[in-house]
Amino acid sequence: MKKILLGLLAFGLTTQAFSQIIPTVELSEVTVYATNYKYLNNVNTQELASIPVKLLQQKVASYDVKSSEYYQDDYDLYNITFFIPEGKILAAYDGDGKLLRTAEKFKDINLPTTVKNAVLDRFPEWTITKDIYVVSFNEAKGVNKTYKLKLENGDKMLRVKLDETGKFL
Repeated sequence: MKKILLGLLAFGLTTQAFSQIIPTVELSEVTVYATNYKYLNNVNTQELASIPVKLLQQKVASYDVKSSEYYQDDYDLYNITFFIPEGKILAAYDGDGKLLRTAEKFKDINLPTTVKNAVLDRFPEWTITKDIYVVSFNEAKGVNKTYKLKLENGDKMLRVKLDETGKFL
């Protein structure tokens, strides 16, 4: 009986050993590159930004025009609009899928601390009731970020514009 069990055990282990041989297959070479890295580098801030803004900007940077249903070889410019409840981005791509420019507008987002501190220093008794974040990116000119804020103090209302560094415009 022992010989039969040892024989079955040895037979079971040897069949599994033969099943572990994996044939090697040579795969083709793949090149990965970021076409719109300049856009993400320019619009990225060191501060904690609003999560929906970052997600939509990453979606714009990773969008592939050539695989979209609108792509045709005849056109040199594609205007694609991205929407979320907090805002929208209008992006212009060339025929190769490179991002040329964007126009972005977001409402009621998380403001950077530099903007909050600038408003607090200049208007200490005022509260921010509405904010609009406007970004315009151009491949040649870079990025322009503006914050439009509505401040209230009791029954008084004031509108101000600031850049990303907290400088009043």
